[in-house]
Amino acid sequence: MRLLGAAECGGPSEAELRPRQLVAPDGQVDAKRLAALKLSDELLLRLYRGMLMVRIMDERLLTMQRQGRIGFYGEARGQEAAVIGTAAALAPEDYIVPALREAGAAIYRGLPLRAYVAQLFGSANDISKGRQMPCHPGSRASRYVTMSSCIGTQLPHATGMAMAARLLGDNIVVVGYLGDGATSEGDFHVALNFAGVFKAPVVFVCQNNQWAISTPVSGQTAAAAMACKALAYGLPALRVDGNDVLACYSGMRDAVAYARSGKGPIFLEALTYRVSAHSSSDDPSRYRDESVTMKWRTERDPLLRYQKMLRQSGRLTEAADAALSEAVEAEVRAAIAAEESAAPPPLHTLVEDVFAQVPRALHEQLAELAALPSRPSGHGH
Repeated sequence: MRLLGAAECGGPSEAELRPRQLVAPDGQVDAKRLAALKLSDELLLRLYRGMLMVRIMDERLLTMQRQGRIGFYGEARGQEAAVIGTAAALAPEDYIVPALREAGAAIYRGLPLRAYVAQLFGSANDISKGRQMPCHPGSRASRYVTMSSCIGTQLPHATGMAMAARLLGDNIVVVGYLGDGATSEGDFHVALNFAGVFKAPVVFVCQNNQWAISTPVSGQTAAAAMACKALAYGLPALRVDGNDVLACYSGMRDAVAYARSGKGPIFLEALTYRVSAHSSSDDPSRYRDESVTMKWRTERDPLLRYQKMLRQSGRLTEAADAALSEAVEAEVRAAIAAEESAAPPPLHTLVEDVFAQVPRALHEQLAELAALPSRPSGHGH
C-alpha cells in the first residue's frame, strides 16, 4: 500500500510553510518589499500607534484587575502586530467576528476607548448593560461582533454573515478570528467546509500563539502548520510572521483581495506566541517553560521590532515616540477615570430587551428584588 504524501496531495512545500516576513527582529526591513506595498508614512505610524495603544491599554487594565477594580482581563501582549496588522487591511464596511484578543482591532477601527472601558466595568454607560463579562465588547459602528467565550462558535457565524453578504450582493468581506485551539473544534470543520463549498467571502485568521490555555500546539495537531488544515477544505492558505506588523498587513491585504474578488474563502495563519497568561485567571508557569516565553518577550517583541524599524528609517524620532507614548497613556488614564465612577445599569434593565412587553412574572420578580435591603455596589462582581 502506497500512501500519498503532502506534496502529492498538493500540500505546501517547506518554502511555502516559511512565514512571510518584512521586518526582522532587529528592525531591519526588506526595503524592496516595503516599497512594493506603497504604504504612506501616515499609515505606517498609525500601525505603530495602534500597537502601542493595545500594549499600554493592556498594562493598565490588567493592573486594574489585579487591584480588584474589574473582574477579568485577557491581554494581547506579544500579539499586537497580528491584531493591528490584520485589522488595518480591512475596508470600513468589512466585518470582524473576533475570538479573544482582538479588542484592539475594534478600537483601531473606531470603537471609543471609553466604550471599551465601560464594558469592562459593566456600568450604565455599557451598551450591553453589564450583561457580558469583561473583554466582550461589540460595536455596530465598527462592525465588530460581540465575541463568545465558547471556542470556535464564531466561525460558523462569520461564514454565515459572509454568505448573507454574497446573497445580498454586498461587496464586503467577513473576518473570522480564531486561535490554534479552535482548529480542534467541530465548528472549525463546519465553517471551513461550508465556506469552501459555497465560496463564502470570508477570511479565517488564526492567531497561532502556540498555547490553547495549557495545551501546546504540539498537543493540538499533527499537521505541519495550522495553515495546512485549510487545504483539506479547498481553501488557499498564507502564513505570516505574526510578530511582524507589516507581514501581517501585507498577508491580510492579499487575503482580503482574494475573498473580495469572488474566489471564495482563504485562511491566514499568523505565527506568534502568547507571552502572557491565557487570562487574569491563569498561571502559565504551572505548565510551560517560561524561559522560552522570556525569549519571545525580549527578542521577538513585535512592538519593539517595529519601533526599531521606524527609528532606523527616520520615520519616528525619539522625541516623537516619547510624546506619542505620553499621549496614549493619558488617553487610557482619562478613559478609566471617566468610566470608573459611572453608576451600574438601572435595576429595571435586568428584565428588558428579551420580550417586546415585559411579562407580569418578571415585573413581580423585579419588584421583589427592588424591595431587598441594598448592599454596597462595586465593580468586578
